[in-house]
Amino acid sequence: MELQTDVCIVGNGAIGKVAALGLAQSGLRVSLLCGAATPASGSADAPWDVRVYAINHVARTLLSSVKVWGALHPERIAAVDAMDIRGDGAEKAGHLVFDSYGARVGELAWIIEDANLNQALDAALKFASNVQLVQGRAVRLETDADYARVTLENGDTLQAPLLVGADGAHSWVRHQCEIGMDYRSYGQRAVVTNFACEKPHRGVAYQWFTSEEGIIALLPLPGERVSLVWSAPEVLAQRLLSEPLEQLAQRLDHYCGSVLGRLTPLEPQAVKAFPLALIRPHAITAPRVALIGDAAHVVHPLAGHGMNLGFGDVAELLKVVAGREVQRDCGDARVLARYARARKEDILLMQLATDGLERLFSSNFEPLRIARNLGLNLVNRLPGIKRQLISHALGRQS
Repeated sequence: MELQTDVCIVGNGAIGKVAALGLAQSGLRVSLLCGAATPASGSADAPWDVRVYAINHVARTLLSSVKVWGALHPERIAAVDAMDIRGDGAEKAGHLVFDSYGARVGELAWIIEDANLNQALDAALKFASNVQLVQGRAVRLETDADYARVTLENGDTLQAPLLVGADGAHSWVRHQCEIGMDYRSYGQRAVVTNFACEKPHRGVAYQWFTSEEGIIALLPLPGERVSLVWSAPEVLAQRLLSEPLEQLAQRLDHYCGSVLGRLTPLEPQAVKAFPLALIRPHAITAPRVALIGDAAHVVHPLAGHGMNLGFGDVAELLKVVAGREVQRDCGDARVLARYARARKEDILLMQLATDGLERLFSSNFEPLRIARNLGLNLVNRLPGIKRQLISHALGRQS
């Protein structure tokens, strides 16, 4: 069988699904190669998903435009009203606070579970008349002057003027296009799980930068619950995964006991870990191909903007495709060049910022530790710089 559409998307994650909905909404015929079906269990009474995302204003606008935001379970979404960032060094630790009042917005961000988001996306895809879901494994990618063509393991082919690679950090599409990349492991894992907290979090996302134990973030969930993202060095991460969650909660008490009180693991207890690395592909386009999401960039999660960076890719791809000249198809070389050019600055800034902060706060060099804590305190006293940082976090152009 040969399926011909205007756009073929390879990838079964949230970024690829949103791209499919957005492109179909613009009138294009889309085929979404999503592999084996894995329905999300994001019902209102399901256990809390340990994988969550901090969604900024640009991402929320995009999700609203494809009619997905309103389909999320609202009782499973927590608004972030403030960010409380702390350095290391006990009494001399740096301290930086952002809040929605200073940003002149209702919320800084929203915390959403992966299951909640994907369930809403899957439901929307069922009603998207211009989207055809294809299950199978791609084994070959070919391009010519007019089309990209994907051959599946069963011999079927998908053909389209534009192929979108949304297949994650280890992108098959990127590899098939022979796009090189720079890779650096951080020697860390993001250990994630959820807790109930004794004291109300009041919509505050807390983050502690420590030189020896990595970066600890506690993100607000609805009610008196928080989600842990601990970017821990490999040896410590292995220890955290092997010990009972009650012991992990005791470790966290050193950092958050004064603000959140005693932490209690949520039932049923669950913990996961994800290896952390910096991946910088040498290009995000190839003839008839555009990369989005983790296929186009992977950054350290310390800023919580990896998913938002991917949604930014989708928003820009939708914009350049919709704004193309009538004589150009959606995979035209000039259209793809506009996409790559538009995303270059945002991606580079996020890569430099996250990688630079990780290097800065992982050092035990005492003069550097003093300088970074002084820097946090200084920025906290400079409202102009704080507004610029908040603007970028919200997804605005400054």
